[in-house]
Amino acid sequence: MEDGPRGAILQRDRETYAIVPRTPAGIVAPEDLENIARVARRYAIPVIKITSGQRMALVGIKAEDVEKIWNEIGMTVGEATAPCVHYVQACPGTAVCKYGVQDSLGLGLELEKVYQDLNLPAKLKMGISGCPRCCGESYVRDIGVLGTAKGWTVTFGGNSGGRPRIGDVIAKDLAKEDVIALVKLLLDYYIENGKPGERTARLVDRVGIDAVKAAVQS
Repeated sequence: MEDGPRGAILQRDRETYAIVPRTPAGIVAPEDLENIARVARRYAIPVIKITSGQRMALVGIKAEDVEKIWNEIGMTVGEATAPCVHYVQACPGTAVCKYGVQDSLGLGLELEKVYQDLNLPAKLKMGISGCPRCCGESYVRDIGVLGTAKGWTVTFGGNSGGRPRIGDVIAKDLAKEDVIALVKLLLDYYIENGKPGERTARLVDRVGIDAVKAAVQS
């Protein structure tokens, strides 16, 4: 990774940067939106892009303005390249959605709070869905959690990139506390067995899902 301003990603023009403030489970307070709009006007930020991870990328920032913008918006960095949990994507679930059968927003916020600072072999994304419609894209995330009327289903090893992979089901009909504990076991396994730069999908391709299940279900 090239050196540059804190929490900034060098863009195609090799001169400007993008930053991605952390917005856990896609939730943004009105004050944060107001601050983002204010700095976008003040620093003439040309693009604000909603990302697939339910975050906002502020694109086209001058290097000398990056730190000032971080200070003015008052939000933490949403990692985009570091080997850690990049984001926990979550659908509305029972908070507002008529189809929701589980509290995906609440679980997503808790998972991000608990695990966001872990150092991992590569970047990791989670998707939390409050019903079988799977609007949180759980099956194509490194760790997916899917709500049903009987509880939560947990998947591992999903990926939506250039080599897509549907995540394997690790366990079904779990309570929230069991989900959090199982996610910890899966992350521990990934930390211990993943090679540097290896996403969970490629880890599962290499070791086989049976090895993962044996490790976390023993």
